Amino acid sequence: MPLTGKQKRHLRALGHHLSAVVQVGSSGVTEGVIAAAAQALADHELIKVKIAAERDEREAAVGALVEGTGAELAQMLGKTALLFKKRTKKSKFDAVVPPAGRDAGRAEADDEPQSADGPKAPSRALKRSPVKRTRP
Repeated sequence: MPLTGKQKRHLRALGHHLSAVVQVGSSGVTEGVIAAAAQALADHELIKVKIAAERDEREAAVGALVEGTGAELAQMLGKTALLFKKRTKKSKFDAVVPPAGRDAGRAEADDEPQSADGPKAPSRALKRSPVKRTRP
C-alpha cells in the first residue's frame, strides 16, 4: 500500500536525525546491498541509504532497492534516500504512522454518544458587567 502525503511527511520528520546505514558504491545495487538493506529494514523499519552515483543512476538504484526489499520510498533528497518497510509483528510505527484514508481520524469522534435532544449547544461563559473604578 503506498504511503500518503501525511505519512511521508511524518516519516521524513522521524528520519531527519538518522544516519545512513546502507551505502551503495560504484558497483551499484548488488544482491549484497539488497540483502543488507532488507536486514536493516527488518531491524529498524526506517533507514537512510547513501547512493554514490550520478543523478540518473541514483533513480534507478533507488527503484531497484525499493523493488528488491519491498519497501516504500519516503524521501529522496540528493544522494540520500529514506526507505520505510513496516513489520508485520511488533512494529514501532503502529501508533506513529497515521492510518491512510481521508476519514481515518474521524472514527473516534463518531463514536461519541449524543443525547436524544440532538447535539448540544456550546456553553457560553457568563458575561460580567464592567467594573467601575474610581480614582482615589
